Amino acid sequence: MSENDVKRSHGVYVVHSGSRQASPVLLIHGSGASGACWAPMVPALARTHHVVTIDLPGLGQSAPVTSYDIPAQAARVAAMIDALEVGPMIVVGHSSGGYVATSLAEQRPELVQAMTLISAGPRMEALLPQPALIRALSGPPLGRLTWALRSDNLIRKGINATCATKVDLPDDLIADLRDLPYRDFVEVLRCNGEYITERSVPERLAKLDVRLLVIFGAADPRWDPASAQDYAVVPGARIEILPGIGHIAPLEAPAATARLLLEFAA
Repeated sequence: MSENDVKRSHGVYVVHSGSRQASPVLLIHGSGASGACWAPMVPALARTHHVVTIDLPGLGQSAPVTSYDIPAQAARVAAMIDALEVGPMIVVGHSSGGYVATSLAEQRPELVQAMTLISAGPRMEALLPQPALIRALSGPPLGRLTWALRSDNLIRKGINATCATKVDLPDDLIADLRDLPYRDFVEVLRCNGEYITERSVPERLAKLDVRLLVIFGAADPRWDPASAQDYAVVPGARIEILPGIGHIAPLEAPAATARLLLEFAA
């Protein structure tokens, strides 16, 4: 029998799915998004695992924060895991959620049983020229104005601009993004860039004893798909490329992504 409930711990909005007695999996979303981005994948994972989906501090329905610094975000996630007594976990990070997952492993390796990174750009040099709508929403000179005037339809178009094909987006995800202030979104991007500029993600993980699965879309318009091979420096890393998939595999190919994750977890 599965259990589903919502809690807040250390300011972090947490949704539990599946049996509490099953092996735990933590899902961490990417830049400015929320745990709602995992919705299409959760049912498959929850059949065999205790799935813990979070909104990162300051995002979605979690409490506001004064800093989006990656190590600070990871420390808050660690405090949440401690409070809920659910570790060690398989930690899954999408996009910049992979940076929080990596920082969590750096700070508290005993909490991370294994890690899966989905479309997590390994270094700033792998960032591609961004789609025009993403540039308009996230940077000068039009970013602040475009952000203030954005409609639900524009938010949906912005997310779909990072996908290889148009996808149906959860309404909860759109609502969470609608409430995100522009200054917070820009600060999230800045802190992400600082983290991987200081040291690349593969370099960080190569120094840790963590089992790693990397999933990339072959048609990712945000990060060079070839950069997935950077993670080969991590001993034993498994790298999977999804044909015809863009940046958001949990929404574009939830069944295939869940299958890879479950195979890895087993």
